[in-house]
Amino acid sequence: MRGSHRAAGLLTLLEALAVLGFAAFYVYEMVTGATDDVTRAATSGALILVFGLGLLALARGWARAADWPRTPTVLWNALLLPVAWSLHESDRTPVALAVGLVAVASIVAAVAAPRRRADADTDDERDTDVVS
Repeated sequence: MRGSHRAAGLLTLLEALAVLGFAAFYVYEMVTGATDDVTRAATSGALILVFGLGLLALARGWARAADWPRTPTVLWNALLLPVAWSLHESDRTPVALAVGLVAVASIVAAVAAPRRRADADTDDERDTDVVS
Protein backbone atom coordinates (compact mmCIF):
# COMPACT_ATOMS: atom_id res chain seq x y z
CA MET A 1 0.00 0.00 0.00
CA ARG A 2 1.36 3.40 -0.96
CA GLY A 3 1.78 6.29 1.46
CA SER A 4 -1.10 8.35 0.09
CA HIS A 5 -3.45 5.34 0.36
CA ARG A 6 -2.29 4.84 3.94
CA ALA A 7 -2.69 8.55 4.76
CA ALA A 8 -6.17 8.70 3.24
CA GLY A 9 -7.13 5.55 5.14
CA LEU A 10 -5.82 6.77 8.47
CA LEU A 11 -7.45 10.19 8.10
CA THR A 12 -10.75 8.59 7.10
CA LEU A 13 -10.49 6.24 10.09
CA LEU A 14 -9.86 9.24 12.36
CA GLU A 15 -12.98 10.93 10.97
CA ALA A 16 -15.00 7.74 11.39
CA LEU A 17 -13.99 7.43 15.02
CA ALA A 18 -14.89 11.07 15.68
CA VAL A 19 -18.30 10.68 14.02
CA LEU A 20 -18.96 7.43 15.90
CA GLY A 21 -18.03 9.27 19.10
CA PHE A 22 -20.81 11.77 18.39
CA ALA A 23 -23.25 8.88 17.87
CA ALA A 24 -22.16 7.45 21.22
CA PHE A 25 -22.73 10.88 22.80
CA TYR A 26 -26.36 10.83 21.61
CA VAL A 27 -26.79 7.37 23.13
CA TYR A 28 -25.28 8.67 26.37
CA GLU A 29 -27.71 11.60 26.37
CA MET A 30 -30.66 9.25 25.90
CA VAL A 31 -29.52 6.82 28.60
CA THR A 32 -28.84 9.53 31.19
CA GLY A 33 -31.98 11.50 30.34
CA ALA A 34 -29.96 14.59 29.46
CA THR A 35 -32.02 15.21 26.33
CA ASP A 36 -35.44 16.83 26.25
CA ASP A 37 -36.42 15.13 22.98
CA VAL A 38 -35.54 11.43 22.89
CA THR A 39 -36.95 10.99 19.38
CA ARG A 40 -34.74 13.74 17.98
CA ALA A 41 -31.69 12.36 19.79
CA ALA A 42 -32.39 8.83 18.51
CA THR A 43 -32.89 10.06 14.95
CA SER A 44 -29.76 12.20 15.03
CA GLY A 45 -27.74 9.41 16.61
CA ALA A 46 -28.92 6.89 14.01
CA LEU A 47 -28.11 9.24 11.12
CA ILE A 48 -24.67 9.98 12.53
CA LEU A 49 -24.10 6.24 13.05
CA VAL A 50 -24.85 5.62 9.36
CA PHE A 51 -22.26 8.22 8.36
CA GLY A 52 -19.73 6.75 10.78
CA LEU A 53 -20.21 3.27 9.36
CA GLY A 54 -19.88 4.68 5.85
CA LEU A 55 -16.59 6.30 6.81
CA LEU A 56 -15.39 2.99 8.25
CA ALA A 57 -16.20 1.37 4.89
CA LEU A 58 -14.17 4.07 3.14
CA ALA A 59 -11.24 3.52 5.50
CA ARG A 60 -11.42 -0.21 4.79
CA GLY A 61 -11.41 0.48 1.06
CA TRP A 62 -8.32 2.68 1.44
CA ALA A 63 -6.62 -0.04 3.49
CA ARG A 64 -7.19 -2.45 0.60
CA ALA A 65 -5.79 0.12 -1.87
CA ALA A 66 -9.09 0.19 -3.77
CA ASP A 67 -9.96 2.93 -6.26
CA TRP A 68 -13.59 3.43 -5.27
CA PRO A 69 -13.08 5.39 -1.98
CA ARG A 70 -11.56 8.38 -3.80
CA THR A 71 -14.73 10.21 -4.87
CA PRO A 72 -16.75 9.71 -1.66
CA THR A 73 -13.73 10.74 0.41
CA VAL A 74 -13.25 13.94 -1.56
CA LEU A 75 -16.99 14.68 -1.43
CA TRP A 76 -17.27 14.07 2.32
CA ASN A 77 -14.28 16.26 3.08
CA ALA A 78 -15.40 19.01 0.70
CA LEU A 79 -18.64 19.10 2.68
CA LEU A 80 -16.62 19.46 5.89
CA LEU A 81 -15.03 22.72 4.71
CA PRO A 82 -18.22 24.80 5.20
CA VAL A 83 -18.65 23.06 8.56
CA ALA A 84 -15.17 24.24 9.54
CA TRP A 85 -16.01 27.78 8.41
CA SER A 86 -19.26 27.71 10.40
CA LEU A 87 -17.37 26.57 13.49
CA HIS A 88 -14.93 29.44 13.00
CA GLU A 89 -17.80 31.92 12.69
CA SER A 90 -19.28 30.65 15.96
CA ASP A 91 -16.02 31.31 17.83
CA ARG A 92 -14.88 27.67 17.92
CA THR A 93 -11.69 28.38 16.03
CA PRO A 94 -9.54 25.53 17.44
CA VAL A 95 -12.18 22.95 16.47
CA ALA A 96 -12.64 24.70 13.11
CA LEU A 97 -8.91 24.50 12.41
CA ALA A 98 -8.82 20.81 13.30
CA VAL A 99 -11.81 19.99 11.08
CA GLY A 100 -10.48 22.13 8.22
CA LEU A 101 -6.95 20.73 8.38
CA VAL A 102 -8.13 17.11 8.46
CA ALA A 103 -10.55 17.80 5.59
CA VAL A 104 -7.89 19.42 3.40
CA ALA A 105 -5.31 16.74 4.25
CA SER A 106 -7.84 14.01 3.41
CA ILE A 107 -8.68 15.63 0.07
CA VAL A 108 -5.00 15.93 -0.80
CA ALA A 109 -4.29 12.32 0.19
CA ALA A 110 -7.29 11.01 -1.75
CA VAL A 111 -6.39 12.93 -4.90
CA ALA A 112 -2.71 11.97 -4.61
CA ALA A 113 -3.44 8.26 -4.23
CA PRO A 114 -2.49 6.54 -7.47
CA ARG A 115 -5.12 4.50 -9.24
CA ARG A 116 -4.54 0.77 -9.42
CA ARG A 117 -5.62 0.73 -13.06
CA ALA A 118 -3.10 3.46 -13.90
CA ASP A 119 -0.39 1.44 -12.14
CA ALA A 120 -1.32 -1.65 -14.15
CA ASP A 121 -1.20 0.32 -17.43
CA THR A 122 2.23 1.65 -16.52
CA ASP A 123 3.46 -1.88 -15.71
CA ASP A 124 2.10 -3.15 -19.04
CA GLU A 125 3.96 -0.38 -20.89
CA ARG A 126 7.19 -1.29 -19.07
CA ASP A 127 6.74 -4.96 -19.96
CA THR A 128 6.19 -4.02 -23.62
CA ASP A 129 9.27 -1.82 -23.66
CA VAL A 130 11.42 -4.59 -22.21
CA VAL A 131 10.18 -7.13 -24.75
CA SER A 132 10.76 -4.83 -27.74
